Amino acid sequence: MTPKACMILAAGFGTRMGALTAERPKPLIEVAGRRLIDHALDLARSAGAGPIVVNGHYRAEQIAAHLAGVPDVQFLHETPDILDSGGGVRNALPVLGENPFWTLNSDAVWRGDNPLGLLSEAWTPRKMGGLMLLVPPERAVGRQGGGDFRLLESGQLTPDKTGQVWTGAQILDPAVFQDTPEGPFSMWVIWRKLMAEGRLYGLVYPGFWADVGHPIGIALAEEMLGQTDDV
Repeated sequence: MTPKACMILAAGFGTRMGALTAERPKPLIEVAGRRLIDHALDLARSAGAGPIVVNGHYRAEQIAAHLAGVPDVQFLHETPDILDSGGGVRNALPVLGENPFWTLNSDAVWRGDNPLGLLSEAWTPRKMGGLMLLVPPERAVGRQGGGDFRLLESGQLTPDKTGQVWTGAQILDPAVFQDTPEGPFSMWVIWRKLMAEGRLYGLVYPGFWADVGHPIGIALAEEMLGQTDDV
């Protein structure tokens, strides 16, 4: 069964952005004339996602105002506490539904094929609990630090700081959240569980991905988006 719902994670504090997020949340920063959250929404819509869920915590009222009146988006305000990546997705399950769904971080932009569409084409529900989209370090524009996962010949994943970079896009089976607690927890709780079961898989993105989690990433992402070479 292919995903339909998509959650865009937009609740973080954006501390790496420094002064740029002193008065606004990171998803409202502009890259190439468009806000980061709108770049993410474009990807979700063009992949056929519906419903689309966006979460928020830091300066959440600004994100809510930006999305006000947008018919295909439901905003979830995490309050009083931020729920972290895993807890935020768990909190959205009543909206995301019982079928597999995409999640997408809001602090990145892409050049190439729609990443959500590629994940959907590769999704194999009977063997996968999660499918993560990766990119080689040389195509991870603005990436600070090493890799995240090693992609095995079987397609399964294992943690590896010298390996591929996780892009923030994935498909998850909602059943993997069974027995998880309410409140904040990291997505690593889910990933470790799936790796132990041999059900966490990876897919390499053939295009370019830019990390816009820090100020230098803005100019690098705009330069990447301005390039017209085939990928």
